[in-house]
Amino acid sequence: MKFFFPDSQDLVDPSFDFEHESRSETRIRQRDDVYAHEVFKSPPFNGILVSKAIVDGISGSSGRYSLAQRHRLMRHGVKEFFRIQGKPLETMGDCGAFSYFHEEKPPYTVDDVISFYSECDFDYGISVDHMILAYKPELDQQSLPGIDPVPVEFRRRQELTIDLARDFKNINATQGCRFTPLGVAQGWSPQSYAHVVKELQKMGYRYIAMGGMVPLRSDNVVQCLAAVHEIRLPDTKLHLLGITRFDRLGQFQKYGVVSFDSTSPLRQAFKDEKDNYYAHGQNFSAIRIPQVDGNAKLKKRILSGEVNQQEAVRLEKASLNAMERFDSGQATLDETLSILVEYEQLYDGQKSRSEVYRNALAAAPWKNCPCDVCRKLRFHVILFRGAERNRRRGFHNLFVFYQRLQGELDSLKFATSGYMVPQS
Repeated sequence: MKFFFPDSQDLVDPSFDFEHESRSETRIRQRDDVYAHEVFKSPPFNGILVSKAIVDGISGSSGRYSLAQRHRLMRHGVKEFFRIQGKPLETMGDCGAFSYFHEEKPPYTVDDVISFYSECDFDYGISVDHMILAYKPELDQQSLPGIDPVPVEFRRRQELTIDLARDFKNINATQGCRFTPLGVAQGWSPQSYAHVVKELQKMGYRYIAMGGMVPLRSDNVVQCLAAVHEIRLPDTKLHLLGITRFDRLGQFQKYGVVSFDSTSPLRQAFKDEKDNYYAHGQNFSAIRIPQVDGNAKLKKRILSGEVNQQEAVRLEKASLNAMERFDSGQATLDETLSILVEYEQLYDGQKSRSEVYRNALAAAPWKNCPCDVCRKLRFHVILFRGAERNRRRGFHNLFVFYQRLQGELDSLKFATSGYMVPQS
């Protein structure tokens, strides 16, 4: 099962000095900054997914390409742009349907999308689709003579997605495109998803992306896959758009899933309230030491007179120094925690993270992590402080996530081969 990492132009600056919070004056972002697959000796994913919505920078997309980046991608192609020539990484393109969900129809034509995939030389290209983003399995059971219980808009979006997939397949075949086409299934229930997959198979699709499932509970996802499995041809493969559910990997494989994509490991590093740092068997909260000069919320409180700037600067420096001393064995856990909590009371005052910080400090997971990020950054990797640290923690999460994925898949191989799986 392959893991594709969706690109949002998340790069880090190798010249960044964590001790002095400075970077090289000659740094040029696209030339000098590095992607996650360049940070590690071995990429922590099997491929990169690139959304046309992000490249074009349409409203609602997460991250945007500059005009210069867009031109460079179209001129050089996806593999040279991401510097993955010679690496065991595949590339997949999609339209970014979530970004135009509120529109009446997709902002792209089939020709637009095929040109994008072809000019950029993607390995795989996903057809144009329109999301439904509603799960109503009860509609599968309602059937009154002459009355369709399904909302008109649900039907319209699904039929539009099917029509676009048909045009996408036909034009792809006519033009002899090099990329492998994926049709998209959008639905609102198990049977409605199965209906689309059946139609896509009639068109000749043997690689189908299951869309609109991100908000669904794991049980609902499995129910939809089970319904699809009833009509799925033996050689039809499935891709899950935006879905990561480790506890269901066995069922996903059983129902024909061969790939998926997700930004969760990266985003959780700085979007989640607690589980920011992945470790084998347990996640930890990042330790917040906000920058007095770089944190918008803290600056606002300073300007309003709620927080004394000099005291904030003093405690910020003291917190960083305490973490350095703790990491080198010169300060105890309680001494370090005391300073962190004092700074937290100043910049926040609303909540206390003392217990989750204590757990993180007691475990000091960065000391035992073999990944290139933790070995180089040491304690800085667990600090919630600025994009350079936060993104690197996200890269670390990708590493742990991918290692765990490989372990789970290996366990499934042993289990299905008839051998007993050793218990840890």
